[in-house]
Amino acid sequence: MLELDHVTKRYADGTLAVDDFNARFESESYICLLGPSGCGKSSTLRMIAGHESVSEGRILLDGTRIDGLPPARRGTAMMFQSYALFPHLDVLDNVAFSLRMRGVGRAARERRAAEMLELVHMEAFTRRRPAQLSGGQQQRVALARALVTEPRALLLDEPLSALDPFLRVRMRGELARLQRETGIIFVHVTHSQEEALALADRVVLMNSARIEQTGAPQEVFERPATEFVARFMGGHNVVEIERRLHAVRTDRVRLVPLRDGADTGWSARVERVEYLGRHVEVSLALQPDAAPATRELTASIEMGQYATRPWREGDQVAVSWNPQDLRPLARSAGGAVPAEG
Repeated sequence: MLELDHVTKRYADGTLAVDDFNARFESESYICLLGPSGCGKSSTLRMIAGHESVSEGRILLDGTRIDGLPPARRGTAMMFQSYALFPHLDVLDNVAFSLRMRGVGRAARERRAAEMLELVHMEAFTRRRPAQLSGGQQQRVALARALVTEPRALLLDEPLSALDPFLRVRMRGELARLQRETGIIFVHVTHSQEEALALADRVVLMNSARIEQTGAPQEVFERPATEFVARFMGGHNVVEIERRLHAVRTDRVRLVPLRDGADTGWSARVERVEYLGRHVEVSLALQPDAAPATRELTASIEMGQYATRPWREGDQVAVSWNPQDLRPLARSAGGAVPAEG
């Protein structure tokens, strides 16, 4: 179990990077720290790893306080965004390097490194140098190197950001498989909502140094607690009705020609139609008298439905949804709210 007990990070210049981060992560779980750049997620990861000091609070791993220990004694391993492989060492020696630094004999460390390379399906590349590998292959080697010391928690800082979209999806599956097979806690920093939803058992969404919401991926997406969560996760419209904020999912928004629904819903003009493969997104500008506090909405429409009734820029429509699809929202804990779109 990994526990961050009211952890705060302040830098010497007074910058508050992490404000009262308080969470407990169960063993054998995949955790994603999610949020925009500068929200504090990487600082949180670096405090767990020991690469940043804790200003206030405690960090415990399996009940033992680790925030005062050097990185090598914490029972954690960190995989950096750049992978940081040694260019002059081959794959096997890169993976075995940390064991070499611990005084493990050559035969034992090479045997353990070979086992890790087999786990990440890189056993055929043991004598290649990093420059001879693709980005995805380098990532696998970096994973093997992080796992070779048998950490109790693996910390991953934006591990997929350097990969192309196709390989990123493939490596997501590999990370999920490795977490299941090793049974250790993975703590994964990302700014990608899709990545967090696909990988995590638990999402921790951060905003302006604070936790905005934490929970299972489905809970965070389908039941956003605040305006920030609804906007950042995407797929939701934030609407203000009688001075209260609500969210309605874009795929629950219904459109009919204004002449067919003049007495129901809000009136709007189609501003843009975007084809996204399985669905289209229709951007709408609401008439000022329809919803004074809400100016823009988005409707996601499946291709089959769109083929029956294609919308075009300039169309006048009536917008509505089922009342039960509205989710009440609190104001954002961290203050900052991402812009529309």
